[in-house]
Amino acid sequence: MGGETVRLLAGFGALVFLALPATAAEMRGVTATEIKIGQTMPYSGPVSAFGALGKGEVGYFKMVNERGGINGRKVNLISLDDSYAPPKTVEQTRRLVESDEVALIFSSIGTAHNTAIAKYLQGKNIPQLFLASGASKFADIAQFPQATVGVQAPFRYEARLYARYALSKNPNAKFAVISQNDDYGRDYLLGLKDVLGDKYDSVVTGATYEISDPTIDSQIVKLKASGADVFLIAATPKFAAQSIRKAFEIGWRPMTFLSNVAVWISTVMEPAGVEAGTGILSTAYVKDPDDPAWKDDAGVKGWREFMTRYVPDGDQHDTNYVNAYNSAMVLEAVLKACGNDLSTENILKQAYSIKDLELPMLLPGIKVNTSPTDHVPVDQMQFMRFNGKTWERFGELQTGN
Repeated sequence: MGGETVRLLAGFGALVFLALPATAAEMRGVTATEIKIGQTMPYSGPVSAFGALGKGEVGYFKMVNERGGINGRKVNLISLDDSYAPPKTVEQTRRLVESDEVALIFSSIGTAHNTAIAKYLQGKNIPQLFLASGASKFADIAQFPQATVGVQAPFRYEARLYARYALSKNPNAKFAVISQNDDYGRDYLLGLKDVLGDKYDSVVTGATYEISDPTIDSQIVKLKASGADVFLIAATPKFAAQSIRKAFEIGWRPMTFLSNVAVWISTVMEPAGVEAGTGILSTAYVKDPDDPAWKDDAGVKGWREFMTRYVPDGDQHDTNYVNAYNSAMVLEAVLKACGNDLSTENILKQAYSIKDLELPMLLPGIKVNTSPTDHVPVDQMQFMRFNGKTWERFGELQTGN
């Protein structure tokens, strides 16, 4: 390379450096042409179906980059497998921070997993944004000052709606709950307790499972024996399908509510047997692409075009890809709002000042809002009932706060 070329390149580098804001030294993971972000996903392990979330988000930022990136910078989303094991989440997150030097952690999946990395990220001054968990604990600003709940209705809010609905039909209802033995499952119990108050201990029978359990048949038999007339399934897809199937096989027909993280037709309702799930209630906050109501909807058409081009192997019946689209779109809005100042302080400032953001794949009327004192982007839901083929929404939007 000739000396003149070297001088020209050096001059260009100086111009680029001068164009960056004064806070450039604090902008980790950011160059003149790139924003580096990281996440962990369960691409293997017991809930590998949720890996669709990461695949969808990687595809979304591929689309963003093809369109020119964000304020002239391409987004480099590094998505690592943690097998849904918190120790692996910690290991992979340390790699993202210390080796890859990402600007922020985005949409890492799991309640225990995000809890395991929160203090480490706070110590390193790394934002933990739109994490893939609806656990209400992440809304506690004192405990998680640099985190936002995901773009989904919190589990605790969801359980409150179920309790209120059940009591509206039967004020003397007795509840049975199958829940994952971690913060995810416990949030549903807390939501019931919020509504039932002092009556909770006398009207709720609970059973738990571990993510490594092969089957939960014995727990379902025990819950039926409690005489409960309301059954809440606070479980991930594999165990949700088992719960629905076993209850049907033993002839138990209580009013049944299903956690909205497990409403997938292809991975839960069909494996359980659609006849077993007919009549089950849940909640929605996103548009279901399989719902005939959205056949001609512009937002769903745009999502399908995105999927076909950028996630061609993705199952367009899987609403995980809808959640991916929503989460990535919100992060894109935050990063756009940051302009050229991608310091941790400004990223957090923008993440905590989202005002009435409408997303094409959220249900009409649901908007994303955050503030310095509100780190819950979505708090509204609509009830829906499984009719043996699809989920039918009914009633008005409800808030669980």
